[in-house]
Amino acid sequence: MTAALLLGCLAGCDAASSAGTAIAEAVRSAAPSGEGPAAEPAANPDDMAAAISRLAAIPVKGRAPKTGYSREQFGAAWADVDHNGCDTRNDILARDLTGETFKPGTHDCVVATGTLADKYTGTIIRFVRGVDTSSAVQIDHIVPLSLAWQTGAQQISEDQRKQFANDPLNLMAADGPSNMAKSDKDAATWLPPNKAFRCEYVARIASVKAKYKLWVTRPEHDAIAGILASCV
Repeated sequence: MTAALLLGCLAGCDAASSAGTAIAEAVRSAAPSGEGPAAEPAANPDDMAAAISRLAAIPVKGRAPKTGYSREQFGAAWADVDHNGCDTRNDILARDLTGETFKPGTHDCVVATGTLADKYTGTIIRFVRGVDTSSAVQIDHIVPLSLAWQTGAQQISEDQRKQFANDPLNLMAADGPSNMAKSDKDAATWLPPNKAFRCEYVARIASVKAKYKLWVTRPEHDAIAGILASCV
């Protein structure tokens, strides 16, 4: 999905071990000579202006205590919320990978292999399902669940939290080590190493927070605003 198409949608609508990192590095491969991830399109000024307006409407508050947070507060991991017969993890893998193949007998639900043009790092990663290889590509919550809990998700309903955890707007297949390094950090403390993706990244944060009526902290707000200002 292109950045422009995704941002058009936006307008409407948990540590890695050294072994895990080594596995991911082994599975990640350099693109063939002369090839690489598709370049991120230049940020659309209208989309960025819309994101700036959206951010301005999001309340700015301090983080609430993390007391009471657990993954279960957001429902079972990777539920089939859209009732298409496939769990959310495989839905996102199928959406974000190219050349994907599926495990036989799963009605094209369980992704077996594929190629990710990773937006966080700007590298090509080969995904191969398996105990020792699946972690190379993980599904990241753009707004992490723990961060959401501390910025308003305690106050929304259980069903809304389940939708939040499985919302394609808030999910993206990503480089495993980068996802683990991000953890539950906000935009003031972590940004994608691939600078070309930062405009879209913070615009998605603003859209997710606006959609679920979450707030931003002052450092988070200022970090997002600063990046968006450079995108118009």
